[in-house]
Amino acid sequence: MSRIALAVLSLSAIAGCAQLSANLAERDETRQVSDLVGYVQRVAAMRPDVQRRELNDANQTYARDQGLYPRLRLALLLSLPGTAFMDDARAAGLLEPLAGAAADAPAGAPLRQFGAWLHAQLGERAREQRKTAQLKEQIDALRAIERTLNERRPGSGR
Repeated sequence: MSRIALAVLSLSAIAGCAQLSANLAERDETRQVSDLVGYVQRVAAMRPDVQRRELNDANQTYARDQGLYPRLRLALLLSLPGTAFMDDARAAGLLEPLAGAAADAPAGAPLRQFGAWLHAQLGERAREQRKTAQLKEQIDALRAIERTLNERRPGSGR
């Protein structure tokens, strides 16, 4: 009887440790997401030459370690508006493996969820840019029609 009780107690302790470990990992990932957001805010305020150094460092880090954190760090830098190196297409490509991760990721996967969210935001930004380009083309076409009509009017010098 004491062996059974000891086995049950041991299994309970192991299960408790596993849950504690999962909670600690989730907290660590939550902290990493927070760190990434703070980091990209600091980089946004830096001079362009310092931003370029940060990008070079992120590229080198990602070349050595293609883990989730270095991938997100590089993608965030590449998607940073107002920089000379902004490259949404490359950032989205880095995040492509995480595209469906928000729905599939367990609740304790903040980095994956953040990556999926960032990928969705980049997709939305690309759609908005395409829509803006189409509207600009339509405005240009209307202006060309207006010029043609103005040239055909009587008394317009023709």
